[in-house]
Amino acid sequence: MAFSSNLNWIPLWSALLTVFVTRVNGIDIYLDWNVSVTDGLIPLLEDEQACLYHLSLQPMNGIQQRRNSWQDGVSGTNCPIKPIKNWTYVFQMKDQIGTFFYFPSINFLKASGGYGPIRVNNRDNVPVPFPQPEAEFDLLIGDWYAGDYKHFRKMLETEESAYDVTPDAILMNGMGPFIDSDSLWYETFTVEKGKTYRFRISNSGGTLSLNFRIQSHTMLLVEAEGSYTNQITLNSLDVHVGQSYSVLVTADQNDADFYIIASPKLLYATGIAGVGILHYSNSTTLAGGAHPSGPDAFDLGFSMNQAKSIRWNLTTGAARPNPQGSFNVSNIALSQTFILQSSRAEVNGQPRLVVNNVSYFTPDTSLKLADHLTNGTGVYELDEFPVQSVNVDTSYGTSVVSGNYRGWIELVFQNNMDDMDSWHLDGYSFFVVGYGTLRFGNGHWTPDVRNTYNTIDPVVRSTTQVYPHGWTAVYAFLDNPGMWNLRSQTLKNWYLGLQLYIRVYDPDPNPAKERPPPENLLFCGLFESQSLAPARHRHLNH
Repeated sequence: MAFSSNLNWIPLWSALLTVFVTRVNGIDIYLDWNVSVTDGLIPLLEDEQACLYHLSLQPMNGIQQRRNSWQDGVSGTNCPIKPIKNWTYVFQMKDQIGTFFYFPSINFLKASGGYGPIRVNNRDNVPVPFPQPEAEFDLLIGDWYAGDYKHFRKMLETEESAYDVTPDAILMNGMGPFIDSDSLWYETFTVEKGKTYRFRISNSGGTLSLNFRIQSHTMLLVEAEGSYTNQITLNSLDVHVGQSYSVLVTADQNDADFYIIASPKLLYATGIAGVGILHYSNSTTLAGGAHPSGPDAFDLGFSMNQAKSIRWNLTTGAARPNPQGSFNVSNIALSQTFILQSSRAEVNGQPRLVVNNVSYFTPDTSLKLADHLTNGTGVYELDEFPVQSVNVDTSYGTSVVSGNYRGWIELVFQNNMDDMDSWHLDGYSFFVVGYGTLRFGNGHWTPDVRNTYNTIDPVVRSTTQVYPHGWTAVYAFLDNPGMWNLRSQTLKNWYLGLQLYIRVYDPDPNPAKERPPPENLLFCGLFESQSLAPARHRHLNH
């Protein structure tokens, strides 16, 4: 899916379908759907065939939905699209460029597939900070469970051991690994010797962080989730769950075929790797032999040092001509700090994951709908969730907290588990200012570690990794009013309760501040019987 950021409002038509699955070499392969959107876009009508198929709800991961959380595509902002029904998303790619992807957001459906890439291109008057590549390739890498996702989902709800089940494969654009010349379904990219290509890479899986590399080729990192980075040359790149990058690859080897590898991090299992092929157009030599080795899968030092080396390009323009660095965190005043400690726990006899000992409970009613109609009454209690402490007892809760409009917030993600995690904030990009881990003696965040933050050129993105028994700190400027999901991108963590919502409230009813509900607003839960959206009213501030 490619967008040009000088477009205005972009409608997308969505429908519920059953995921098509086919068996190839013992691996379940999904089919995803892509939509190309260019200048001069004509709005899509419901009876047109150019469409993006959805599975209940479909967020655009990393797209900020400025002033319009009604279009965010998660359970807290949208009622689910019912089977055999359709719904039109209308949203604006405002002040964004970059590499993103979409996926199903509810009922563990992401494990079944149904996701694809999104590109948001620079406007014509804002040059990219590198020579125009010969072509661009979208590459979704991610882990895959071959069994019925509904069975796995049920196991997670009842069996603690299910949490540690290892994925069966790593796919590239939904295709299984290249094994030998007889492999039928694998991803391949054809290049011409001497030319440079842009690979837009996203980890669309649900469990594993992956190390990405191309045999005998280096990569020049240029972009991370809508931010142009300082350009660094890499032999391999760690891509954590939910993250996206752009790298430039020059076909500077002799004509041949070369392995493209995505291998898991922090996993003892061997033989699980995504394998594709970089094919030179004049190649007569098949890829063969051992796969190119990457860094030690358990080398957290390599991973963290690489993460710290990914920094924001302060001088280039992106969505706008002015330099990215004209908006920075070198001298800000924080208005809020949330310290979010995640761990495994048992709640009412069920295996769950908790944030500050609260496991998120998903109500039948959309939070945004309840906020609009009843100020949340009957659906959630604002600010009941502890943002800086851990409850004594574990419990379920529909966690909604206040974010100070146009204030700076510090989010500290404290991972008390043995596994890598990733966290994402809808509606915003954040500045990743610091990391720590027990492995290096600073596994528990304290205010003193602020002295170690990078506030000069931290990378700006929407998904960040959190190392096992470690922490990650980010800053975000809450200038986008709405109801915004803050979640673990690790699918089983998200499903088992690692999420909450930040309600960023502006009392001004001017639609220039926040858009009113769409005309095709869906109703559910307490408001299932309503058919038309009421006139927008001015909310009471809780």
